[in-house]
Amino acid sequence: MIQINNLQKNFGEKKAVDINKYIINQGDMLGLVGNNGAGKTTLFRLILDLLQTDHGNVTIHDIDVSKSEDWKSFTGAFIDDGFLIDYLTPEEYFYFIGKMYGLKKEEVNERLVPFERFMNGEVVGQKKFIRNFSAGNKQKIGIISAMLHHPQLLILDEPFNFLDPSSQSVIKHLLKKYNEEHGATVIISSHNLNHTVDVCPRIALLEHGVIIRDIQNENNSAEKELEDYFNISVEEEIVAEPQEVTLIQSQDEVDN
Repeated sequence: MIQINNLQKNFGEKKAVDINKYIINQGDMLGLVGNNGAGKTTLFRLILDLLQTDHGNVTIHDIDVSKSEDWKSFTGAFIDDGFLIDYLTPEEYFYFIGKMYGLKKEEVNERLVPFERFMNGEVVGQKKFIRNFSAGNKQKIGIISAMLHHPQLLILDEPFNFLDPSSQSVIKHLLKKYNEEHGATVIISSHNLNHTVDVCPRIALLEHGVIIRDIQNENNSAEKELEDYFNISVEEEIVAEPQEVTLIQSQDEVDN
């Protein structure tokens, strides 16, 4: 489905992405993990042609994303709330997205039904603009809008961010069900290792823009490998520095 070929992206002297070759198959449910600055969001933006590559390319179903827009018809993505049109209500935004993909209002309403528990009565029917919603509900609106047209490729950057525990549990179930029922390729990034391991049978570990491990996660077998890696990674990056401790006495203590 997705083939990454000699892909490089630099920001000044920093190499943000450097992937020689990587293939994501149709129907894969892939979790992308890595520390801050590992290049996860940059990679997503390159896949979605939101950034120009310095070298190499990305193809989706043999379509070079930088040379054709044909892949957009079967792709859904939510990276951040910059994807939203915040002066619309959620309903207006959902209908707008639906219209882009040839869906009538009735079809959009029907496709919103499976998300009712996820929305928890806090999204539709509120009579307010998207910009006035909480970060968590903006996240829900973005995720739903990305899935509304039943894309064969779904890309979500940090989908568990800002969500309460109940909503995190619901979206994990929805993503797994969507992958199974539609045979769709689903790619998520997350700082939450537990959620990623629970949801994704395949996990790519990114470090300094390079995919250093491609892990088959059978029965959560990747959990220990990832925990070991991140514990080691954190220990290597922490430099112990002497700290000055200043004792501040209250006036009462001085007087005594």
